[in-house]
Amino acid sequence: MFQIFFELIPAGILQSLILSLVALGVMIPFRLINFPDLTAEGAYPLGGALCASLLIAGVNPIVATVLASVAGGMLGLSTALIHLRFKVNTLLAGIIVSTMIYSVNLRLMGKPNLALFSENTTTLFSSIEFLSVKILLLLAINLIMMGLLYRFLLSEKGLRLRVVGLNPFVAKKQGVHLSQYIFLGLFAGNLLNSFSGSLMVQLQQYSDIGMGVGIVIHALAALMIGESILGSYTLLRQILAPFIGALIYQQIQGLVISLGFAPSDLKLVTGAIVLLAISYKHWSSKGSASTVI
Repeated sequence: MFQIFFELIPAGILQSLILSLVALGVMIPFRLINFPDLTAEGAYPLGGALCASLLIAGVNPIVATVLASVAGGMLGLSTALIHLRFKVNTLLAGIIVSTMIYSVNLRLMGKPNLALFSENTTTLFSSIEFLSVKILLLLAINLIMMGLLYRFLLSEKGLRLRVVGLNPFVAKKQGVHLSQYIFLGLFAGNLLNSFSGSLMVQLQQYSDIGMGVGIVIHALAALMIGESILGSYTLLRQILAPFIGALIYQQIQGLVISLGFAPSDLKLVTGAIVLLAISYKHWSSKGSASTVI
């Protein structure tokens, strides 16, 4: 059992470094602007489908990744527009957009899945042979993204974005345009989600139409694990929580596999992890409240 677990650790770290970007993308609307958003279910596979299609067409991997990421950001703008213009519930708006983009992804790929195994197809990871180097590259990408987000949130616009999530009524009285920052938050979050999908496709060398199913619950599980360990009392902890949580969550998945569970059981385990994290946060907050009293 332990031998299987230790063999799965490197691959788990690699997967977690992509999941951490999704968790960071989900954290932005959920935590920073208080906008529960399920658009990641569509943005993640959109990034994969568009990136794979562009790579097969011979587009440079960096250009393909950037275009796929921006497409995901535009998807976030669509969700924000539906919510603000038509007063649709935030969750329902995300579901509508994700459902509609499913057909778009199929059109982009032309079939349910695309393989990138051809020698003529170049990806960001094509010239990297060693797993350790791929891990270092993804780690560097994570650090850059977290650093950029941290710097932005300390800026004037970043403070306004956080105020919109903390108290929209106060923000509105201070002259902050709420819709502008909702658009910004959803664009940034889903840009990261789509970026993660494009990286995953290039890493595993194939794109699948169903690759986004359940990605939000995986990201939330990672986010909640990270918040349970680090807390969310400071901005730095808030940004580090998705990263730490994804690392731990993915190793839990590897442990479950090594215990003999089938891959089909992982969604059941994921749901249980989310419930445990929620229960832990609930009881710990009650304990701290009683201590204060």
